[in-house]
Amino acid sequence: MITSVKNETIKNIVKLQKKKYRQQEQKFLLEGEHLIEEAIKSSWGIETVIVAEGFTTQLELADITIIEVASNVFEHMAQTKSPQGILAVVHMEQLEPKRVNRVVMLDAVQDPGNLGTIIRTADAAGFDLVILGEGTVDIYNDKVIRSTQGSLFHIAITHANLAESIAKHKEQGFVVCASTLEQAQPIQSLPQSEKMALIVGNEGNGVQPQHVELANKRIHIPIIGQAESLNVSVATGIMLYHMIL
Repeated sequence: MITSVKNETIKNIVKLQKKKYRQQEQKFLLEGEHLIEEAIKSSWGIETVIVAEGFTTQLELADITIIEVASNVFEHMAQTKSPQGILAVVHMEQLEPKRVNRVVMLDAVQDPGNLGTIIRTADAAGFDLVILGEGTVDIYNDKVIRSTQGSLFHIAITHANLAESIAKHKEQGFVVCASTLEQAQPIQSLPQSEKMALIVGNEGNGVQPQHVELANKRIHIPIIGQAESLNVSVATGIMLYHMIL
């Protein structure tokens, strides 16, 4: 059992809390039994599992290196306020969609909770691909991962230049819709198409004008009550489900 936070293995694992080191090593941290279970089910490469002393689990961890650490060491490694007692070092993977008929494109979404919730909702709605445009928060940020509730392992996610991606999907026959208030039609008047993509934007500024200009259609969600606007993850959820129902 490791009892010191100065242990080299522990120090290297803790470094994965930083984006620069995650990208360098192509690994990230996963905390909690549920998320680790989802990674195992999806056959993502788990390099190491770290457990706090006395922690027991029913997870199938055969052929995975398990390191037991003292409670104070685990608390040093954990990124949650009330750690469960288990975390894992996981290799980054790139899922390939079997088909691509429904796509959501994110234009500089910066809040980790919003990004994670959008990924979770896109997975639930049966979307095929999530495209992360420039300025979008790191997908392997701990808060993003926890907000996905495991959907990170079930839906294809990629980084791309958004302008190029919009043009590419239009060439492939997609109806690309930008979420905006400017000269936009209500979401309920949008007809279904075989291939559809939705662009949603930054929490404060929305979809950038140059990306709105590239879209086939502009859509918005009518506000009936007194609220000024909807949270981007809530609005995205409404629009995603309109595109499949």
